[in-house]
Amino acid sequence: MKKFIILFLSCWAVNIVMSQHLIPTPKYIHFSSKKKVELKTVDAKVKSSLSLPDEGYTLEINSGKAVLRAKTQQGLIWAKATLSQLVEDGKYPEVIIKDYPSFPIRGFMNDTGRNFRPIELLKKELDLFSMYKINVFHWHLTDNPAWRIECRAYPELNDSKNHVKGRNEGEFYTYEQIHDLIRYAKERGITIIPEIDMPGHSQYFNRAFGCSMASEKGMRILKECLEEFLGEITKEECPYVHIGSDEVHVSNPKEFILFCENILRAHGRTPITWNPGLTPSPETIVQIWFSSIGKNLKTEESVNPYIDSYQGYLNSNDPILNTSRYFLHQACSVEKATDKALGGTLCLWNDVRIDNKEQLFLHNGVTNGLLAFSERFWCGGTGLPAGEENLLPDSSSTFYKDLLGFEQRLKYHRDNFLYDWNMRWVANAHQVWNVTVPQARGTSMEIMKWGKARGGVIDMAAFCEKHHVKLLPTMDAWMTTEIYAPQDTLIDTWIGFDVPGRANRKSAGIGYQGAWESDGRVFVNDTEIFPHKWQEPGRYQYNFDTWFTEENEIPYTNEQFYFMREPVKINLKTGWNKVKLYCPRSIPGENWIVTFIPIHVDSNGHVSEVTFLKYR
Repeated sequence: MKKFIILFLSCWAVNIVMSQHLIPTPKYIHFSSKKKVELKTVDAKVKSSLSLPDEGYTLEINSGKAVLRAKTQQGLIWAKATLSQLVEDGKYPEVIIKDYPSFPIRGFMNDTGRNFRPIELLKKELDLFSMYKINVFHWHLTDNPAWRIECRAYPELNDSKNHVKGRNEGEFYTYEQIHDLIRYAKERGITIIPEIDMPGHSQYFNRAFGCSMASEKGMRILKECLEEFLGEITKEECPYVHIGSDEVHVSNPKEFILFCENILRAHGRTPITWNPGLTPSPETIVQIWFSSIGKNLKTEESVNPYIDSYQGYLNSNDPILNTSRYFLHQACSVEKATDKALGGTLCLWNDVRIDNKEQLFLHNGVTNGLLAFSERFWCGGTGLPAGEENLLPDSSSTFYKDLLGFEQRLKYHRDNFLYDWNMRWVANAHQVWNVTVPQARGTSMEIMKWGKARGGVIDMAAFCEKHHVKLLPTMDAWMTTEIYAPQDTLIDTWIGFDVPGRANRKSAGIGYQGAWESDGRVFVNDTEIFPHKWQEPGRYQYNFDTWFTEENEIPYTNEQFYFMREPVKINLKTGWNKVKLYCPRSIPGENWIVTFIPIHVDSNGHVSEVTFLKYR
């Protein structure tokens, strides 16, 4: 019996070590030996009789032969994606995998209406999505700056004079390009859902025709445009079409939404709308984007089938914190898909004008956020309730331990599969802080609220909510920790006291020369640490929403993001080092997020963990 237990524990340890590489985690995985083998043959076939869901697959590697079976061609693509992740130093483990997703919709949305993205760049991104079993690309093709679809009936929609200056005016996708991208996506297991936002987010329409979409004239023009698009792009290519309908007030909401739905259904398409938005028919799929709706969602009471986008937008919050948020999120507020809970879409709303299109994914932490999202919506299971994911759970929590394990897998992918994407993320959940928030009571007495928080990025507003501290327009807090170094050392560190939202330039901007943004302060062993010399000191300090203002036309620079700028060097002595951060809240209504993360930077500028440090 003792020998059996030792053997079982040994096999279990092998499985844990070897399976830590896979994202998303398969439903069933068994490593039959410790051996690594070179693949001699790969036998990959669709087997429609396979007793698994449509996207399910099996994968077995034995004696140098890999056998992949899937119920559909799409499932076979996922089997090959898993096989590609199993390789290590040219060899593969002997393994048996049976796998399928918990949710049928696992999407990524990119807004090319506001900021055009070339087809070749979109193809590169589709390759990334396919590797992590993202099966929907939600292509937001129109927004206030421009209509990005070729229009033969009304070429004025493609005319640069009707586009916002500086927003890639005159750029649009030809039908040939759209067909090409749809084919490219399908080859990678991805369905494209085009979005034509109606009648909101359509200022280009007013400029082109002198009327709104919801007017009698506008609806006649719009019908011709939709008929052209739906006639050119077949239902086999795009069975779903998103019609937006959000953030708009019109005099004929019921008439307009029914008008749009009827056109789509006449062409055999399933319509999707945003929620909140105009109220659609019960059969229409709604994509929930408002976090308060997600918090109160009861699946059994939902009128419409729904897609979860209330887990948060990539362009909101902190990109490193978003990684743990998406991993900890309860997908669709259920453990697996139902006839109402269909899955989720991760959204990237790049409202601010973009100068360098290659940096869009870096500035928004897309790669690390995407992998966490993929894990959650493929695997399903339990998570934290909506609204509670902004703080890491207690160290005794199963969720926290699972997060530590996911960080190890994410590190491996960053360094082995995604090196060229230059991911700006390092594992940080092991860091621990004591947080103190002064809170006024009455007119003269001040009390101190305190508690522990985990991670290298702390959402101070979420901390206050958890500890019942009233969030004031401006206030301050302190964070302290102790870091153990085995010897005197100089470390690079990401430090930040503000995270601009990327959809809006309301933020503390860049600090004045010699000072951190938001007037934060950093002390290590009672010695104050100052930022590098700023290239643009005091710039981009906007305490107002910048939508539809000239400020939103100023692209972000790397200096405005702590994870993009040059890290600060800090001396640590042998033994325990005291770190203290003063964290003021300077911009009411915006992110109050504080970051302190030691990092290692290689000769190519790629980041990784400083592994020899400990925290208490």
